[in-house]
Amino acid sequence: MPQATLLTPAAPVAPAARPRGGSEFTPLLRTVKGQGLLDHRPGWYARDIALTLLGFAAVAACLLLAGPTWWALPLAVPLALLSARAAFTAHDAGHAQITPNRRAGRAIQLVHANLLLGMSREWWNDKHNRHHAHPNHLDKDPDVAADVLVFAEHQAAGRTGPSAFLTRHQALLFFPLTTLEGLALKLYGVRALLAKDGPYRTRSERLTEGALLAAHAAGYAALLLTALTPAQALVLALLHQMLFGVHLGLAFAPNHKGMDRPDEHEDGDSWGHLRRQVLTSRNIRGGALTDWFLGGLNYQVEHHLFPSMPRPHLRLAQPAVRAHCRALGVPYTETGFVDSYRQALGHLHEVGAPLRAERAGHQE
Repeated sequence: MPQATLLTPAAPVAPAARPRGGSEFTPLLRTVKGQGLLDHRPGWYARDIALTLLGFAAVAACLLLAGPTWWALPLAVPLALLSARAAFTAHDAGHAQITPNRRAGRAIQLVHANLLLGMSREWWNDKHNRHHAHPNHLDKDPDVAADVLVFAEHQAAGRTGPSAFLTRHQALLFFPLTTLEGLALKLYGVRALLAKDGPYRTRSERLTEGALLAAHAAGYAALLLTALTPAQALVLALLHQMLFGVHLGLAFAPNHKGMDRPDEHEDGDSWGHLRRQVLTSRNIRGGALTDWFLGGLNYQVEHHLFPSMPRPHLRLAQPAVRAHCRALGVPYTETGFVDSYRQALGHLHEVGAPLRAERAGHQE
């Protein structure tokens, strides 16, 4: 296929292509396929992966050359950015965006998730695939299950003690809590690895993931303790993981929070693929820097409609998706970078309102 085709945004779906009693998604899928936007881009990903690995190597070299000094702490910033790049690559590999070869995709994801980040590939895939199947459904999407944060008022009911405090102030505490996300991803993966009912299908799979997680921990500790004093190594590791967590929070927070929920509607479980994905997702406007910083997740609508679409094609598919939704009368949500967080945090604040009111009543 000519390269020019790949660099041209998908043409809007013509009104005549709108379905009558059939799938709302099929005409859009046909258009996107016709533009070649579901074709893989191995060269693009090879360059992206190479730059990430070179970046990690450069940071490691700087640490070793600098020696034991507190001036090494600013290296936590590039480490966090590179860790996020590795996370985005692992995410894309899990969706088969990088290659149609399942064995190669698994290897890429194991290297980026388990070895580079210390995050279990299989645990993540199990959780994330359930999210994609039922986005924003309180009973089926693990990303909106009641945990440290809650996403609906009935989830907050009955909370007492520290959990009630967190819920009352969850909007204010959201970004401080994201500093723990990098460590949480490691702990959840290890817990799943040790659980008898974990997502691992074979003993070999469990052993492979466990060995790579152990290699990550050993390699990470060896690098820091070789280059720095124990105190410096600990502080750098904490800064790295905290910044990495905040970066992930910035990438994932605005995607679905405060958007429509299928469980709120009587016919929510019967929504077709297009409505299930579009109505529950929010895009973030921006240019090349936004695309890079958020790993393409700012095109959340397009990503949910076409999970296997390579990251560089998401922006090219957007005009067709937006026009198709307009033709069908399906709301397509897109907002600015700052406003997306305002909306997401506003929703979390609203959910905590009943508990704040209850506490105010007790204090009167």
